[in-house]
Amino acid sequence: MSVRRIMPDIHVASGEALSANRDFYGLLGFEEVMNMGWVVTLASPANPTAQISFCTEERTAPVVPDLSVEVEDAQVVASGAEVVRELRDEEWGVRRFFVRDPNGRVVNVLTHGAGGA
Repeated sequence: MSVRRIMPDIHVASGEALSANRDFYGLLGFEEVMNMGWVVTLASPANPTAQISFCTEERTAPVVPDLSVEVEDAQVVASGAEVVRELRDEEWGVRRFFVRDPNGRVVNVLTHGAGGA
């Protein structure tokens, strides 16, 4: 199993907050790498796995996750952890599910393309 990246997912109140956060974190060197209107992801140009996302909502799941972990393969479901959202292939090219960690935080476990997660 290999972790490819970990990124915080921050729930914000509005589209204006998405823009304000993009501008603020731009001052720290982050650049927009994805904008779907309800979620914006920023990344470091020097280290593309250093990312942060801001979401006004979660359009394909019942809750906005607290963080995302991109993996090659995950065994967390077999451990008996609570699945908050079942495995699903998303239109933007990721395969993902949500699981609750021991602290009650919701983790978006994902992989790009087929297989994994």
